[in-house]
Amino acid sequence: MRKILLLGLVLGIGTSVIGQRAHTFKQQVRENKAIEKMMIGIEPVKASSIVTAQQTEAPAFLPQQKNTNIVNVIDLGSSANAYSYGYGGGQKAIVHAEPELNLVTNFHRMGGVQDPGGYSGDLGYDYSTDGGLTWTKMVEIYVAENNAGGTYFTDAARYPNHGVYNPYGNTDLSNAWLQYFAPNLDGSNSTDSWGGYSFGVANIADPTVKTKNLQSSAAPYYQYIPDSYEITRHGKVFVVDVNQDWSSGSVVYQGSLILNTGEWDEQAKTGDFVFTQEMLDFPVAADVTRPSHPQIAFAEDGMTGYISVLGANETVNVIGGAPSYYPIIMKTTDGGASWSAPQGIQLGGPTGIPGILNDLLTDEQIAELYEEPLPARTEIPFTTAFDQNITVDANGNLHIAVVIGVTGTDAYSIVSAEYLFAAYDIYTTDGGTTWHGIKLGSIRQFRGTWPGDYTEDNRIQITVSPDRETVFVSWLDTDLEDILDNTRPNIFTRGIRPNPWGTADLTCDGTNPVATNVTLFSPGMWNASFASVAQKSLYADGKYTIPMTYQPMAGDIDPGTPVVYKYITNFFFTDASFCVVGEKEIQSIATLEVGQNFPNPVIDGTTNIVVNLAKGSSINVSVFTLTGQKVMESAEGYRPAGKHNVSLQLDNLKTGVYFYTVEAAGVKVTKRMIIK
Repeated sequence: MRKILLLGLVLGIGTSVIGQRAHTFKQQVRENKAIEKMMIGIEPVKASSIVTAQQTEAPAFLPQQKNTNIVNVIDLGSSANAYSYGYGGGQKAIVHAEPELNLVTNFHRMGGVQDPGGYSGDLGYDYSTDGGLTWTKMVEIYVAENNAGGTYFTDAARYPNHGVYNPYGNTDLSNAWLQYFAPNLDGSNSTDSWGGYSFGVANIADPTVKTKNLQSSAAPYYQYIPDSYEITRHGKVFVVDVNQDWSSGSVVYQGSLILNTGEWDEQAKTGDFVFTQEMLDFPVAADVTRPSHPQIAFAEDGMTGYISVLGANETVNVIGGAPSYYPIIMKTTDGGASWSAPQGIQLGGPTGIPGILNDLLTDEQIAELYEEPLPARTEIPFTTAFDQNITVDANGNLHIAVVIGVTGTDAYSIVSAEYLFAAYDIYTTDGGTTWHGIKLGSIRQFRGTWPGDYTEDNRIQITVSPDRETVFVSWLDTDLEDILDNTRPNIFTRGIRPNPWGTADLTCDGTNPVATNVTLFSPGMWNASFASVAQKSLYADGKYTIPMTYQPMAGDIDPGTPVVYKYITNFFFTDASFCVVGEKEIQSIATLEVGQNFPNPVIDGTTNIVVNLAKGSSINVSVFTLTGQKVMESAEGYRPAGKHNVSLQLDNLKTGVYFYTVEAAGVKVTKRMIIK
C-alpha cells in the first residue's frame, strides 16, 4: 500500500476550530445533506424475465418533431430497470464520444422491452459511427452466469463505467476497444451484495471478440461501487473507489481510496487491460463518515492527472463556525506512479475564491437569508454539494464542475432554497496554486426522490472539446412551479473558455449570460431524468456537438420498472455562442420571478402575468407556439424593483397550448398557458 503523509494539518488548525455560528438565518430554509444510505440501491428481487415497460413519456402537448429551436430525441437501448445510470451523482462515464472515429457509445445494463427475458445483471451497449445520427442497439458483451443460489447471480453487474481505447492516429474501428468496469454482487464486501468488480473489453468492429474478468474484495481492500473512471489514449484506465467496509452492515471508512490502474496488454490473445490495485491514504475530518464522489481525469499527455474528492480533511479553514464540504485534490505528474498529498480548496473566507464570494449571492439575497447584522461576504460559509465531475484542459489544468451553496445550520449541509445555490466551474490556471470560480447558473431544485428512496441531485457533469480548449458544464434542474423537488428536470448547459484573470468566455444568449435549456420544448422537457453527458464532445463544421442521454422517469415511477434510454442527437454550440463575461457581470436568476398567467385557460382574450423584479429592469414578453414559432412580442419597458402586473391581449391567437417567456435583468422564465 502506498503511504501518503497528509501535510499541513498542523498549520492553520487553530483558525479552523468549530465554534458558534457567527451569523444566523432569518427563518428556516430548505437544506440537504449527503445521502448516508446503508447501501447503494439494488432492485429488491432478481428478475430473469421482464414485465411490460413503464415509460414516462413527454407531456402530450409537447412538440413531437424538431424545428430550429428544438433538439431531436431518439430511442436507444433498454434496461430491466433504472438502476444503471448512476445513483446520487453516480457514474459519469456512461456515454462516450471518440471524435476521430465519429463514434458515440452508450453503456448500460440489459433487459427491458428490447431484450425480452434478458437478465438485469448482464451488460451491453448501443453505438453510432456517424456522430449519433443512427445507432446499433443492445450489443450484449457481458453475461452473468454464476448462480450461487442466492437472490442474485454473484457476477450480476451494476452501475457500469466505460470508455473506448483508440490509439493515437487510429481511424479503423477494428483497432478500437470498448473497455468497461462495473461493480458486481459477489458478496465479498457484504452478504448477498457488493464486493466484486467486473471488467473487460470488446472490439468495436467485432464485439464477439471480448473478455470478462472478475475480482473479489480481499482485506484490506473493500471494493464497493466506483464512481470515477478515466481512459487515456496511452492505453491506461484509472478507476477510483472509496475503501469502505460494509461487512458489518454499515459503512466503516478505511481512510483510503482504492486506485485501480489498467494497462493495455498487446500480447494478450484478444487484447485486454491488465489491472493492478493500490491504496492512497485519504484521511477525513473525524465527523465526516466518508468522503463523497471521487473523480479522476488526465491531461492529453497522459502524465498530468488529478483526483478530486468532496469532503473535509481540515486542510482549509472553517468559516463562520460552519463545517463544510470542499474539493480535496491530489495530483500526479508521472502518469499515476505517485500522487501528492490531499489538499483542500478554500471556497470562502478572506482567501476564498472571488467568483464564489462575489457572485454566488446578490446583496438582496444575503439580506433575505440572514438576520441583522448581515455577514460580510468573507464571513459566509460556502460548501459544495455531494457530486462533481472533472476534466483537464489543454494546458494541463483541472476543471471541477460542482454545485456551490451556503452551508446550512447542520454541519456539512447545503442551503437548497430556490436560486440560492448554483452550478460552478472551479478551475486553476497554474497547476493548482490559484483557483478561480465561474458561476454558470443559479438552480431552482436540488434533490429528486423516487420510490424506494432512490435519489438524484443536480447530477452536474463536464465535457471537454477535442482540442481541450473549451469545456462545457451540464446539470439538471426542475423549473416547474408545481413540482417541489428535482424529479421533472431539464438539462442546462454552459460553455466556458477560462482566462487567468478570473473572467471567461461563456456561452451567452445574445449578450445575456444565461444557461441554455437544452431540452426546452423537446420531448425531454421536464423529463430528462438521470441524464448522462459525454466526457468529450464531437467537433465538425464549426459545431461542438455534445452527446447526451437520459432515461425518462417521473417522480412517481418505480425505478425497478424497465426503461428505454433517450439520445439527444443535435445539441451543439458554435464559436459564435461565446461572449466575454466578467465575474461581476454574471446575473443571478433570482432577480426575476414570474407567476402563472391568470386566468388560465384564457377565455376572453386577456390574461395577466405577475412579474417580481429584485432590481429595476426592462421587461419583455414573448409568446410561442408548441413548435417554437414566436407569435407575439410585447416590450413592457423599464419597471423598478417590485411586483408588476403585465396584461396581454391575445384575441388574435387560435385555441390551443402556448408558451410565454418573460425576459428581464438578463434572465428568461418560460411557462405554459392555454387559450380557449
